[in-house]
Amino acid sequence: MASKIGIEKKRRLKGWLFILPGAGIILLVRFYPMVKAFLLSLTSGIGGDQSLVGLQNYIRLTKDSLFHTSMFNTVIYLIQIPVMLILALILASILNRPNLKWKGLYRTMVFLPCITAGVSYSMVFRSMFAANGLVNQILIKLGLIEAGIQWLAEPWLARMVILLAMTWRWTGYNAVFYLSGLQSIDRSLYEAAEIDGAGKLKQLTKITIPVLKPVILLTVINSINGTLQLFTETKTITSYGPGNATITLSNYIYKLSFEYLPQYGYSAAISYIVFLMVAVLALIQMKVGDKR
Repeated sequence: MASKIGIEKKRRLKGWLFILPGAGIILLVRFYPMVKAFLLSLTSGIGGDQSLVGLQNYIRLTKDSLFHTSMFNTVIYLIQIPVMLILALILASILNRPNLKWKGLYRTMVFLPCITAGVSYSMVFRSMFAANGLVNQILIKLGLIEAGIQWLAEPWLARMVILLAMTWRWTGYNAVFYLSGLQSIDRSLYEAAEIDGAGKLKQLTKITIPVLKPVILLTVINSINGTLQLFTETKTITSYGPGNATITLSNYIYKLSFEYLPQYGYSAAISYIVFLMVAVLALIQMKVGDKR
């Protein structure tokens, strides 16, 4: 018995020895910066001044109108997530049809937008929705408008352009996840459902969505996390404008750190607000998605 316990301890020790290098790297590059950022958020962090100010940076958030605007915009950009995921599910269902020809080509075309560099595709959208851009030219030729619309000069229109850009880029990415999940579903389930008289809608609600629930939860959480950290599109397409009307939390953190007089303590406090939002969403995913 004693020898068995000794062997078990040796196995566990060997396991820990294998884990330690990776765990050490994660602690160094992930958790240490988290702790350091929180400590920084409790200081003034202006230039070389690191004097302790306690919760003053967090109290300042309640009175900062630009923070409120960036928070409002970040929440607004979350609107595209259900639209994007529904489109992704539709695309995945089409691409999963057994009699579809040129599957490989279509799947590549759907996935291509998400591997396009963020700055590159954002510049394309900026050009398309300029006053003399492609979109206005098409609308004028179709007789829908008489003069070019200032898409990027009006706050809500500018937000809409950003929403369109995000949907274009990430719909195919999520469709790949759904396609992978759909391919794991035995087609005999759908055949049996059809024999029982179940229509397409019933098959979707009773077979597809329940089976894809873990994948759907994953894509929802990932999409929300990505949107909460949105930066490139608003920076490149609208340059936060007009008048900071499209700025996000990540944009504001960048401005506080690199464009204004460096206010590292305050920007760290905003970073921690984003961190807490992501942490809460991850907790929800664990509670809702994991039934073990």
